[in-house]
Amino acid sequence: MYPPGSQNKCFNAEMVSVSDGSVQNEERVAGEPARAEMHQASDGQKGDAKGKLTENIVWRNVILMTLLHVGAFYSLFLIPKAHPLTWIWSYVCFLITALGVTAGAHRLWSHRSYKAKLPLRIFLAAANSMAFQNDIFEWSRDHRVHHKYSETDGDPHNAKRGFFFAHVGWLFVRKHHDVIEKGKKLDFSDLLADPVVAFQRKYYKSSVLVMCFLVPMLVPWYFWGETLWNSYFLPSILRYTISLNVTWLVNSAAHMYGNRPYDKNISPRENRFVTFGAIGEGFHNFHHTFPFDYSTSEFGLRFNPTTCFIDLMCWLGLASNCKKASPEIIQARKLRTGERSA
Repeated sequence: MYPPGSQNKCFNAEMVSVSDGSVQNEERVAGEPARAEMHQASDGQKGDAKGKLTENIVWRNVILMTLLHVGAFYSLFLIPKAHPLTWIWSYVCFLITALGVTAGAHRLWSHRSYKAKLPLRIFLAAANSMAFQNDIFEWSRDHRVHHKYSETDGDPHNAKRGFFFAHVGWLFVRKHHDVIEKGKKLDFSDLLADPVVAFQRKYYKSSVLVMCFLVPMLVPWYFWGETLWNSYFLPSILRYTISLNVTWLVNSAAHMYGNRPYDKNISPRENRFVTFGAIGEGFHNFHHTFPFDYSTSEFGLRFNPTTCFIDLMCWLGLASNCKKASPEIIQARKLRTGERSA
């Protein structure tokens, strides 16, 4: 159920026509080649003597991610030794982390699918620092490029290069030349025009130290006497590692496994497993078909905690102007390009 009074604040939603949703998608598909030229030398890739492609590996990222995952594996053995409140706190930190990405960097700043007042933007920016997945500007910039040039070499995590690359491998190598060049063609001026985004970008390293590591660690230690060792590895390292992989599954699994009821001509799919883990971000065929929709799904609050959060913020008066594709638009698109329309 929607919170009382929410229809008057948030659900005076902007109803977008079929052409709006279709053109966004068709421009991306028709306006770009299925794959960019793969043998072009670039900042991130270079051709060898045989004309084959050689990756420029970012060894720092490889080493840090390996150590992080080793630490997360070790954290599993600490769970039985930790206080039950530490388990709960770790999950609370996971939810805050997830909202910083889903409701913040993704739906608010990348797609501008709703408007948020200053207190909510400050909270989402702090939550985004807890997520430690690059600052809001970089995250949103890469995501807009991903949508515009999806499944081409202009896509930062091009799923056509395989599951591992789309999941985490794209962080282990320099960006493809096309990602950089095509990204320069897009307008990101609105992002840094937001003082909250500009502030977080300026003080990003400090905010990550505080939000991603110190706050999750110090709360259990101070309030219920948890050991600093457990406090560091469970709410910080394990929570951070899980949140990273859940987000990455949207780029990998949700582009490879599932059905395509809205547009069978694109790779993104509806994936229930990802939807559950990423608190509502697994309706990916819908999202790439109607990227302006604040709910990223036609099912409203169902299986979508992020939408529940945004609706609550609307009811509290902290969010408004949620954009939504009407049922008529969605049904027309399903009949025209969905998998079962053939």
